[in-house]
Amino acid sequence: MELFEAISKRASYRGHYESTPVPRAHLEMILRAGLDAPSGCNKQTTSLIAVDDATLMAQLLDAIKPDADDPHPVVGGTAPAFICVLTRRLVAYRDRSYFMQDYAAAIQNMLLAAVALGYESCWVEGYITDADKLGRKMADILGVPEEYELVCYLPIGVAVDPVRRVSKKPMRERAWFNGFGKE
Repeated sequence: MELFEAISKRASYRGHYESTPVPRAHLEMILRAGLDAPSGCNKQTTSLIAVDDATLMAQLLDAIKPDADDPHPVVGGTAPAFICVLTRRLVAYRDRSYFMQDYAAAIQNMLLAAVALGYESCWVEGYITDADKLGRKMADILGVPEEYELVCYLPIGVAVDPVRRVSKKPMRERAWFNGFGKE
């Protein structure tokens, strides 16, 4: 798939996935896309773990399942694979760390790579990084050292349900030339 087509087709998919395994070669391509992302001062603060083992997936899903009174299912809970995104808050320049920009760029690259390969995904971060520390629970299952934070997971698989794409505001409302609101 051509790059600009992948960009326009990418959407956050929260539906059910086919149980068909994602080939390791495809997972490796998606991981490589993430690792090829830019990194502030080349600190390379982002690390990745692809999970395609059914037993391990079940353990991760059990760790992040909602409370009994929460009606929402785990996003990507039927996906055959996850990519877990890890970060380290390393100082890159003076007192600044670009860990968040680093992992955001890696995630976007991986989301585009997944779409280009015919898969759907969703950037799942919000409840993983909340006070209940679900990301740490996932990290512990995966044997991640304490100096790393698991900040996100990406379910990877083939969509069962139709992919719904949100409408975007017209370009003229969000992008301009030579100054805010001009041309």
